Amino acid sequence: MLRGIVGVIVGYLAMFVVVFLCLTAAYLIMGTERVFLPGSFVADMPWMIIMVIVSIIAAVIGGLVCAKVAGGSTAPKVLAVLVFVLGLLLAIGTMGDNKAAVPRTGELSNFEAMKNAKEPQWFSFANPLIGAIGVLAGAGLAKRRP
Repeated sequence: MLRGIVGVIVGYLAMFVVVFLCLTAAYLIMGTERVFLPGSFVADMPWMIIMVIVSIIAAVIGGLVCAKVAGGSTAPKVLAVLVFVLGLLLAIGTMGDNKAAVPRTGELSNFEAMKNAKEPQWFSFANPLIGAIGVLAGAGLAKRRP
């Protein structure tokens, strides 16, 4: 049981690190003007595509790490549920938020961008599902490897 708990924690941390590093690098490469729609905090489509790709990669890595550490199939399922539920709670928390109405001026630091970014509501609700499926796919990869 302890291996399972550690597996979930390490898998989640692996996801966090991959997402943070990849999206920070992408933001620094793309710059504020290509991440957001002009004059707003609404994420532009190329940025959302990058976010989906990074989310899938991070979820697969998280599921793979979780399965390897835990040594079983239960922990990755727990991680997938955790990713889905936390993501859903975050999506619900963004409902009714009016960041899109706030005008954006000039360049932003990575942290300012993360704090103020606004994705379409459908995107916020799709991410938890993408993450959960990615975790399960990563766990499936762990089973195939010797």
